[in-house]
Amino acid sequence: MTRMFITLCCALCLLGCGAGLSTSPYAGQHEALRDPLRAQQLTLQAVECMDSGREGAERLLRDALVADIYHGPAHNNLGVIHLQRDELYEAASEFEWARKLMPGHPDPRLNLALTLERAGRIDDAIETFHTALEVHPDHIPTIQALTRCQLRFDRIEERTRDRLEQLAIEGQTHQWREWAKYQLTKDRVSVH
Repeated sequence: MTRMFITLCCALCLLGCGAGLSTSPYAGQHEALRDPLRAQQLTLQAVECMDSGREGAERLLRDALVADIYHGPAHNNLGVIHLQRDELYEAASEFEWARKLMPGHPDPRLNLALTLERAGRIDDAIETFHTALEVHPDHIPTIQALTRCQLRFDRIEERTRDRLEQLAIEGQTHQWREWAKYQLTKDRVSVH
């Protein structure tokens, strides 16, 4: 009888401990408990905070993940906050989540590549930039970041010149277009 009582107490204790863990946004989430619409709303509010420089974006994104752990944009934006703080491991982790949850979107891959570049893992960064271009071949922000990285770290490849020519016309800003034109004048880019 005592043995059964101890076993029952241990089981109840484990259930109680497990219940405390379920509030973590990274704990598994039962389908019925997910609220994708709420997660989307909170993520949009967080983006507004991020754009205006107001505080609270991280809290809103974490709340979004509590609402729906599988909301890729919240993971991606939380990763951006970590990257801005130079919390590279945390940023990479969030971008990995977002990459898996948003398989057709280049942004999580681009952000992961930027994180890897900042961490000094240049070859991994270039490889990850390429995966973003596999998802969206004409994604100008990725083409800009990849080309800049290749030139900065002398990892020029056959397509680098073609990408510079594309950026000279389609770069996101006047500065990017002028940068690409200037890079095209250098001898090292014409060597394949």
